[in-house]
Amino acid sequence: MAAQPAIASDVPAAGVVNRIQTHLPAMSGTMRKIATLLLNQPQAPLNLSIGQLAEEAGTSPATVTRFCRLVGYSGYAALRVSIATDVGRTSARQTWTSDIGRAFRPDDAPRDVLSTLLNAHVRTLRETASVLDLDEAQEIARRIASCEHVDIYGVGSGAVLAEELEARFYRIGVNAHHWSEVHAGLTSAAILDENAVAIAISNTGRTEETIQMLTEAGNAGALTVAISNNPASPLVELADECLITSVYERFLQPDDLSAKHAQLFVLDLLYLLVAQADYDRTTRNLGASAVAVSSHRRPQRTRATAPAEGVAAR
Repeated sequence: MAAQPAIASDVPAAGVVNRIQTHLPAMSGTMRKIATLLLNQPQAPLNLSIGQLAEEAGTSPATVTRFCRLVGYSGYAALRVSIATDVGRTSARQTWTSDIGRAFRPDDAPRDVLSTLLNAHVRTLRETASVLDLDEAQEIARRIASCEHVDIYGVGSGAVLAEELEARFYRIGVNAHHWSEVHAGLTSAAILDENAVAIAISNTGRTEETIQMLTEAGNAGALTVAISNNPASPLVELADECLITSVYERFLQPDDLSAKHAQLFVLDLLYLLVAQADYDRTTRNLGASAVAVSSHRRPQRTRATAPAEGVAAR
């Protein structure tokens, strides 16, 4: 077999490193060994087998596989592909600027800000789509479509998204309510049962009030669903089902817009899958709601036609 060309050691594997840094605070001691190795040697997987990497980190191949899944990859092979892709992209300055982007600076031109922001959001959506478990999403949608009640919990920015999802579900006939105030949310969660679904939205998965509300809903017998960017968070661990988003790079801290867009992307997918699950109910309710609000919309203006030749305008 022909020898593979050497790769410059000073080229970072940006996407993988960003993912590891995002999930690092929630990692166990064993996972941190692998994370430390990859942060210090981000291209190590390109030259090491999974067994060799495990030996270097002082752990096992099975733990390396679990680590890959924790940071959003299906396995070690997918991690290596992502690193190779990052290296290829960072090998040319033009690709770095136009495709990956860079942190905002006070002297950036508006065109640069726009390009960087767009690339960050596009990559966030693509990465979220790549890590989504569609079978799990479809099963969650099926349960929502057939249940009697849906509770949606979110605090802060999660509250805005919870309200958005409620509006979408309600329009297609799903009995849904969102809760951002913990006392009201706990009251609703406590009276749910096995015919209900409870959805919690939290980017970090560590918001105490959101965790409390979803825990109460689970204790009451509801199917619990977590939507979060942190697969190792307390919220995800307690949920029956989860949908994980992926944020490529955090430009606008602490209120990261990329996180919101990734979550909204997942919510829209869930809404469409629920709509598909009961087509007759969906079309019936969409039609009824369209008629109900039609009188509150101004009619479109028609363009005034020019008078025919030889006919004076009046």
